Amino acid sequence: MLLSGTGFALCACMSVSILSLGLHGIDAEPIDVEVDFPGGLPGTTIVGLPQGAVREARDRVASALGAAGAAWPGVKVTINLAPADRRKDGSAYDLPMAVGVLAAAGLVPVPPRDVAFVGELSLDGRLRPVAGLLSMALRAKELGLAGLVTASAGVAEARLVEGVSIIGASSLAQVREFVAGGCRRAGSWATESESEVPVARPSRGFARTDPPDLSVVRGQASARRALEIAAAGGHNLLLSGPPGVGKTLLARCLSGILPRLTTAEAIDVTRIHSAARLGGSGLLRERPFRAPHHTISEQGMVGGGVPILPGEVSLAHRGVLFLDELTEFRRSVLELLRQPLEDRQVEIARARERLLFPAAFMLVAATNPCPCGYYGSPSARCTCTESRIRAYNSRISGPLLDRFDVSVELAELPLAQLSLAVEVGSREESSAVVRARVVAARELSAERNARLGCGPANSDLGPAQLAAGPGMEPAAREALRHALAAGLLSARGQGRVLRVARTIEDLAQNDGAIRAASVDEALSYRLRLEGARGTLSRT
Repeated sequence: MLLSGTGFALCACMSVSILSLGLHGIDAEPIDVEVDFPGGLPGTTIVGLPQGAVREARDRVASALGAAGAAWPGVKVTINLAPADRRKDGSAYDLPMAVGVLAAAGLVPVPPRDVAFVGELSLDGRLRPVAGLLSMALRAKELGLAGLVTASAGVAEARLVEGVSIIGASSLAQVREFVAGGCRRAGSWATESESEVPVARPSRGFARTDPPDLSVVRGQASARRALEIAAAGGHNLLLSGPPGVGKTLLARCLSGILPRLTTAEAIDVTRIHSAARLGGSGLLRERPFRAPHHTISEQGMVGGGVPILPGEVSLAHRGVLFLDELTEFRRSVLELLRQPLEDRQVEIARARERLLFPAAFMLVAATNPCPCGYYGSPSARCTCTESRIRAYNSRISGPLLDRFDVSVELAELPLAQLSLAVEVGSREESSAVVRARVVAARELSAERNARLGCGPANSDLGPAQLAAGPGMEPAAREALRHALAAGLLSARGQGRVLRVARTIEDLAQNDGAIRAASVDEALSYRLRLEGARGTLSRT
């Protein structure tokens, strides 16, 4: 049968299957796009649980086919997306649908099964990149595919994966020409090497500017020390104090002292941001810094929606989740953080699907002691009643507080000290100097933790790894025993003190037993937290 004016020579009842890849969370899975002309009244049916963008693909593909010198068949067209019991969303199936129609009509040969097609089509036939290309390239490599055909604008991201050929095309007409040539593994089919892997700008949530330098922070020696320890060990940090003392400034300086992502971590982080439709087309090298507003919803924090997308805890994977004005967040949102902080992942369960997103992040929070911010301040400016303070602090539960490793209180600087700092300029250490110590400590812990079989940061140490490590000197063990006997530590608190003490030793480049001084310093940060919990229970 010949369609007038189009050159379409249709083979009766010819069914073809085109391999594609679709996102399921942040992972990709193979999808067979089956196209058939079963006969009957003209029309198009797309089955296989297609969602909005997939159902609308027919009109995009029809216009793109016209721009590529073909036309949508004037017969009944059935398109099945297999497996049919899995929800399909997004625009990545436009290109395989178009190739399938061309192949079913006999205009091009059926592509081999080791070539996958993904891409969105514009009405004029141009190809646009889709979300999750890095995950798709990784999946293509796992499946042993020979190649992945996608939009030219997305090949930089996909080519971060070695071992699979990535074919970039700017239009459907180019893809048609490529398939008509039998998908030969020559010329444009060969893997293109790049002299330099593109580097994308890190996702900073609501903090999109470069981090401030630590040298701008005046005074606050104890808070600077706590920030350095938290960065070196990946520990959760709580900053408290009256307004204007530098809590937010210190937290935003954290990005400048953290080590860069390793290649494996960078690929892991990049594919999360790609699946979430964030970032550019290169590899993320700086650790994410996510600073959501306190009006964020539960879904925005841990993930969800249709389709299910990662939330802030996953977008902060291998980086920092900063919650400014912690008590202003809804308690229901804060309580959702407890499970990801322990398991380093978050599970999103729906009626039809269950997804796991990675969530190994540093939690950094800043809070005021009361609604006006001046409770306990030497200036005695607090105007809050006890009931207001009680209601304000009750938004943070004890179990959430217990998951902070380091707690430090920032005090108001005397006027003379502030004036002197303005007059003589900053003499504080810069972020570069502190970062060098943090990187050296991380390298030491990564080498030791690799032998113990856990992650590179000391926050990754579990009870078994802590027991199998270098151990403690007798005086350090005695100091910890006294704290336990006095009821100052919980069982979880004991492990967190030991992890922080181990980080303090790493900053001192001591890979041996933990010393008493390090335990005492770690205990001081923990006892401040216990004191904060006591304040909450008394107010």
